Amino acid sequence: MFLLPNMITLSSIFCGFYSISVSADATSDDDFYKASLLLIFALFFDMLDGRVARLTKTQSAFGLQIDSLADVVSFGVAPGILVYKYSLHQLGMAGLFISFLFAGAGAVRLARFNVLSMGEGGKPTKPGKYILGLPVPGAAGILIALVVANHAIAGNLGGPRYLWPMTALTIFLSFLMVSTIKFRSFKDLKLNARSVALVFFAIGSSAVVWVKYKPEFVLIWLLGFYVVLGLVETIVSLPRRGVVEPDPERTSLPP
Repeated sequence: MFLLPNMITLSSIFCGFYSISVSADATSDDDFYKASLLLIFALFFDMLDGRVARLTKTQSAFGLQIDSLADVVSFGVAPGILVYKYSLHQLGMAGLFISFLFAGAGAVRLARFNVLSMGEGGKPTKPGKYILGLPVPGAAGILIALVVANHAIAGNLGGPRYLWPMTALTIFLSFLMVSTIKFRSFKDLKLNARSVALVFFAIGSSAVVWVKYKPEFVLIWLLGFYVVLGLVETIVSLPRRGVVEPDPERTSLPP
């Protein structure tokens, strides 16, 4: 039973490794599309391994570590190479550095996550309502979804016209991963009016995007909405952080 979730995690690593090999030798948009699809499979395995571990009660310190190592390969290095070969190679060494920045930020984000998630004996603790920094699979998912959507409309996202937007997006996603901005984990989602409204909005808006544009744009919309939600909630909470709670020991009147 302990092998099952770890085998699923290794499947994610295989998809990331295979994607890297495809991106490295890519010569056409079809090759980049194939590399992106492999990373979507890696996303699927990444979502599956944790749920299998919880259902089979096989969560362990080893599982926490290997899952993060898998994410470094599949959602740090693989998307970094993909975006470099797809677009940022046009910047030369600067493009290589920016692509590495994405992979490096992902590694730092995962190392911080592991430290914050460790309980006694290194075992993973129960996740809270929020997580610090944009999750690495989410950041990678945005880049992957853009390549898939571009292939669906036969666009030219990897060309010179969109070079600077792709550069800015890669840098912005790298910043979000290592930032202290809090994003919802959805691990303790409770059934109330707000959560139901959020789910209905996500489903309804995704249906509109599906019909009006193409199904490949749904993932871009959902991940973009997730990022905007985290940024908005952080901005709204800023005034509250500035309010200092009075200390009852210091607010007592002098004798």
